[in-house]
Amino acid sequence: MNNASTWQLLKTVMLRDAKVALRKRSDILNPLVFLLIVVSLFPLAVGPGPDILGRIAAGVIWVAALLSALLGSERLFRDDYLDGSLEQLLLVPAPLSALALAKVAVHWLFAGLPLVILSPVLALLLKLPFEGWGTLALSLLLGTPILSALTAIGAALTVSLGRGGALVSLLILPLFIPLLIFATAAVEAALLGMPVSGQLAWLAALMVLTVTLSPLAIAASIRVSVN
Repeated sequence: MNNASTWQLLKTVMLRDAKVALRKRSDILNPLVFLLIVVSLFPLAVGPGPDILGRIAAGVIWVAALLSALLGSERLFRDDYLDGSLEQLLLVPAPLSALALAKVAVHWLFAGLPLVILSPVLALLLKLPFEGWGTLALSLLLGTPILSALTAIGAALTVSLGRGGALVSLLILPLFIPLLIFATAAVEAALLGMPVSGQLAWLAALMVLTVTLSPLAIAASIRVSVN
C-alpha cells in the first residue's frame, strides 16, 4: 500500500472518529464538566485565600486533568470493538500503529485541546498569578498528548473486558507521575521568576517519546485483546 493510500485511509479513520465524537457530545462534555467542578470545589475546601490557592493551583489543575482524562477512557476503543470495526482495522492493508495514532490524535483534539483552551479559566478560578498562566498553558499543550496516548494504551489493553475503567486507572496512573512532576515544577518556576525551559524541554521530550512509541504499544495491545 503506497503512502497516498495510507494517508487517505488515516484521514478516513480520523474523520469517522471525529463524526462519532461529535454525535456523542456527552462523551466530550462530561470530562470538561468534571474538570470544572473539581477545580471549582477546591476554593470551598481550602478557603479563598489567594496565597494558598496560587501555590496549589498548578497541582490541582493537573491532577483534575489526569482524572478527567481517565473518565470514560474505556470507551475509547470499546464501541469499535463491539460493532466489529476494531477487527476490521486489523485487516486493512495499513500499519495498525498508524491507525492507532490517528485515533489518538482525534481523542486529543476533543479531550486534550479543550483543556489547553480552558487553562486561563482554570487559572482564574484558582487565583493562579498571571505570571504562571502561559507556562500552565504550555505544560498542558505538551502534556495532554501524553495523557491521550497513555490512556489509549490502557484502553486498548482492557477493550475486551466487560468493565475495564478501574483497571485502566491502575495500569496507567503510575505512568503519569513524571508528567505531573515536570508540569507542576514548570509552573512553580514561572511563579518564582526562574527559567522554565528545562522543565518544558523535559515535557517536550516525554511527548515526542510517548507519541512515537505509544502507537506500537496500542497496536500490540489491540492484537492481544481482539485475538
